Amino acid sequence: MGSGGAAAVPRREKQRSAAGQLPEVEDGAALAAKRHAAWSCGVNVVLAAFVMVVPPMVILLNACASSPAIWISSVNFLRRGDGSILHWPAAAARDKLLGGLLADGLDEGSCHSRYQAAMYRRNAGREPSAHLVSKLRRHEDLQRRCGPGTAAYSNAVESLRSGKSGGIGSPECRFLVSMSYRGLGNRILAAASAFLYAMLTDRVLLVDPSNEMDELFCEPFPGTTWLLPPGFPLTNYTSFSVDTAESYGNMLKNKVIRTDAGDVPTAQLPAFAYVHLDHTSTVEDKFFFCDEEQRVIRNIPWLVMRTDSYIVPGLFLVTGFQEELDLLFPETDTVFHHLGRYLFHPTNHVWGLVTRYYDAYLATAQQRVGIQVRVFGRQPESPKLLEQITTCTQKENLLPEVIAAGEAAVVPSSPHGRKSKAVLVTSLKSWYYEKLKTMYWEHATATGEAVSVHQPSHEEYQHFGARSHDTKAWAEIYLLSLTDMLVTSGWSTFGYVAQGLGGLTPWVMHKPANESGVADPPCCRDVSMEPCFHAPPFYDCRLKQGADTGKIVPHVQHCDDVPWGLKLVRRGE
Repeated sequence: MGSGGAAAVPRREKQRSAAGQLPEVEDGAALAAKRHAAWSCGVNVVLAAFVMVVPPMVILLNACASSPAIWISSVNFLRRGDGSILHWPAAAARDKLLGGLLADGLDEGSCHSRYQAAMYRRNAGREPSAHLVSKLRRHEDLQRRCGPGTAAYSNAVESLRSGKSGGIGSPECRFLVSMSYRGLGNRILAAASAFLYAMLTDRVLLVDPSNEMDELFCEPFPGTTWLLPPGFPLTNYTSFSVDTAESYGNMLKNKVIRTDAGDVPTAQLPAFAYVHLDHTSTVEDKFFFCDEEQRVIRNIPWLVMRTDSYIVPGLFLVTGFQEELDLLFPETDTVFHHLGRYLFHPTNHVWGLVTRYYDAYLATAQQRVGIQVRVFGRQPESPKLLEQITTCTQKENLLPEVIAAGEAAVVPSSPHGRKSKAVLVTSLKSWYYEKLKTMYWEHATATGEAVSVHQPSHEEYQHFGARSHDTKAWAEIYLLSLTDMLVTSGWSTFGYVAQGLGGLTPWVMHKPANESGVADPPCCRDVSMEPCFHAPPFYDCRLKQGADTGKIVPHVQHCDDVPWGLKLVRRGE
């Protein structure tokens, strides 16, 4: 997507591009109206069926001089969960698996979003590599073979309960339990990070079911569950912290595990290790990103991982993972884009919130602009931040400027010729939305465009662990990901998730150096759509000394919004 804000081509003129862009989906009423208008003007209908070459196509040649010809490809009709009918073009139907990223054949009724999401996206997204598709199918098989409900899982749990690393579990079945805590954006980034590590090390991923993980997300793996079942032997695992004796960092520090004597025999390893990688992690904890440590960790049957960040850039620093990561992600700026679209499908309740809001406020706009405004705690409304938002969006041509009262407005040739933009604002506060809405209501735009401003909810402050709050947050993240252009607040995991799911490189608003001033420039285009790793290691494992880890691997660089953080960028940039 370019840096400008040129208006989108009207929906009926959109065609599939060479890059695979999907055509727009028209709602049933609009499509029926066009058909009725065409027939009432005396259209001639020619049906051309190109058997074995292209799908059937209807060509409507309109006899009314004022109406353009309309091309309608063959259409599938999809029934939504509420019984309504959605017209789904055949091209979108073929792409519902996202280039093979998703496995076919799952029960669509249990998770409407899994196969319906593709038709809501104008941006078809990047294609996954064949190696990633193959790896996902193999990992799904591992989850089914070793996951909850299998004899292998039961044996592994008994082995963990006995405290023996050898035990009676199957040697091919090892496990990674991912903690679920803090805000929703943090939880999503943590689960994606844990999943990538599980794939790289052939471990079954089990997600802590607390914080509504089962109520917000559909099961991602066919024929099994990713939720940690009740009865887990480590009953206090949710209270593990940097001080837990079984943390890998503490076991290194206290020489319970030694890596300086070569490979450690499996019989000498503990039955589990706790991997502490949140913002309080120590230097020893971050040795997790070293090859020597990984050679030991791979033989520990059970790992419990706590992180509140996106640790994926750190995995790209592990030499032993680099070859496999290169095969999985030849486009290194697409890791969360692919993992997020594979793992995180809104449950039917959340999907209903998404689709109803989309259909009511966003579907008919020619261009959709998302603005994510992050406020902290009970931070008061800030005129300076509002100025930063308006200056950013207008300077970057994302939204039009407005004219002063009394100035001549641009008048379109007809009411239907006016270009339209829908602005989706997400924020804990309603003040910013109200100001933007009032500005575009009380003043005409300099371009003559019609601008509508919408905000689904405003919770005023963050409610950690509140079900309704997280449900709305997940719906709003997903709605942001359906926009055409995105403006985010720096440091925000909420914005990171939206940009990755949508395949959008955002404009990021940074905090001003002086709290009383306005950031200059007000926003910058990010270097990639990847999230930032806020608490990376500062250690070169090969040289065994402190180092700037943003300069070790070319495609792992520092973040613009968090200068010490790490971020994946495309190779060669």
